[in-house]
Amino acid sequence: MTVNLEVAEGVGTVRLDRPPMNALDVATQDRLKELAEEATRREDVRAVVIYGGERVFAAGADIKEMQAMDHTAMVLRARALQDSFTAVARIPKPVVAAITGYALGGGCELALCADYRIAADNAKLGQPEILLGLIPGAGGTQRLPRLIGPSKAKDLIFTGRQVKADEALAIGLVDRVVPAAEVYEQAHAWAARLAQGPAIALRAAKEAVDTGLETDIDTGLAVERNWFAGLFATEDRERGMRSFIEEGPGKAKFL
Repeated sequence: MTVNLEVAEGVGTVRLDRPPMNALDVATQDRLKELAEEATRREDVRAVVIYGGERVFAAGADIKEMQAMDHTAMVLRARALQDSFTAVARIPKPVVAAITGYALGGGCELALCADYRIAADNAKLGQPEILLGLIPGAGGTQRLPRLIGPSKAKDLIFTGRQVKADEALAIGLVDRVVPAAEVYEQAHAWAARLAQGPAIALRAAKEAVDTGLETDIDTGLAVERNWFAGLFATEDRERGMRSFIEEGPGKAKFL
C-alpha cells in the first residue's frame, strides 16, 4: 500500500509510503482519501498525524503519470484529486502534519489540509507548479492564501520558489520548527495530548473555525452559537465543569 493507517493510544498515523519521494500518483491519492474517511469514522482515532517518513514528506505529484494525461483525462481526474485532499481537511478531529524533507506541490497542499504543521529544520516547502506551466490543483490556490495571506501566497505560487523551514515559520506556513529527528515524536505528542481531550468539543471547535473562514461573520457566529449551546448536552461538558469546581482548572479526564 502507498498509504497506511496505524493507530495507537488514540492517535492515527496516516503514513505515506511510496519511496523514494512519496510522489502522489492517482493510486496514492485514492488511498489517502480512503484512509482519511476511515480515520473520520473510527472511534478509536481521536487525533491524526500525517507523516511521510524520516526523509521526505511528499515531493509532489507523479509528473510522469501526469505527463501522459491530456485535457480530457484531467477534466475527469481533477475533482477526484481535490476530493482526496478535502477528505483530509475535513477529518473532524485534530490533524497535525509532520513535515520532513520536501513538501512540494501536492505535498505542500497536503500539509495545508492539517490543522497544525510541525516541520524539520531541514524541510523545504513550496508550490512549484508554475514551473511546469500549471497552477496548484489540489487546493493550493485556496488554502495557502487563507493560511498566510494573499500576497505571500501569490509570491510562492507565481515564482514556484521553495522556502526553507525558517522562512516557512516566519510567514506562517508552518507552526513549529524542530530538529529533523524529533519531527514525528513532537507531532505525535501534539496529537496524543488532544486525543485525551473532549472529542465532541474539539470537533465543534474545528468546524466552527473552518466554517467561519469560509463564510461571513454572522454565519460563523451562528455556527459557533449552535455548537456552544449544543455542547451543554454532552457528558464531557458535565465532567469538565464538575472537575473545575471540585478540583480546579485543567484537571478533567475526558476518556
